[in-house]
Amino acid sequence: MNDAKLLLVDDEPAILRMLQTVLTKEGFTHIDMESSAEGAIAACRSKTYDFILLDVMLPGQSGFDICPFIRATTDAPIFFVTARTTDFDKLTGFAVGGDDYIVKPFNPLEVVARIKAHLRRYQRQAAPVYPASVVHHFGRFEVDEGAGELRVEGIPVDCPAQVFQLLLFLCKHPNRMFTKKTLYERVWGQDSLSDDNTVMVHIHRIRERIERYPAKPEYLLTVRGLGYKLVRRGETRER
Repeated sequence: MNDAKLLLVDDEPAILRMLQTVLTKEGFTHIDMESSAEGAIAACRSKTYDFILLDVMLPGQSGFDICPFIRATTDAPIFFVTARTTDFDKLTGFAVGGDDYIVKPFNPLEVVARIKAHLRRYQRQAAPVYPASVVHHFGRFEVDEGAGELRVEGIPVDCPAQVFQLLLFLCKHPNRMFTKKTLYERVWGQDSLSDDNTVMVHIHRIRERIERYPAKPEYLLTVRGLGYKLVRRGETRER
């Protein structure tokens, strides 16, 4: 993990120095830092990163503005950092491709803990060890573990790594209800340091892919006041 390449983007030099110091003490040696949106985009075009910490309030373009461009180049975890705390801001961050949301002021040790947890998850995703023959069938769609592929009505559908991991977990436990907290801990691989929005946004992304009408789901159902469950509507078999 300590070989991971990190990119820290913030226009406050004191924050960059603080995070660099803490991360270096934790053994990270490949840390790049940028203070502008243009610098962040240029860095992502010239290098491949394993993790990106992205400030929202940058000079010129915001972190929200440039995240889609960065996301087009990498599946690495992207954390937004900002003093803005509204639910709308958080949902915007997830919608444009972010994986987590950190509010200023923050505890740098907690940030490092989150970075480590997401890196572990990301690195496992980068080299998955799935049985090649297992395909989960749910009527309208199927999830192929070996290929790491979602197919809807027989057609492959693009599915970001974290969305795929959540869907795969639910496929492995059909008809079972899971709370948001449990899903976060089981799929993201850490204690529930984040808020419920992380799971909610990824549930929405799954529904956009597998449901005929995402607003009226047939497969990925909400159990009001409790959590979510994926309902089987087809036989699961192996190929």
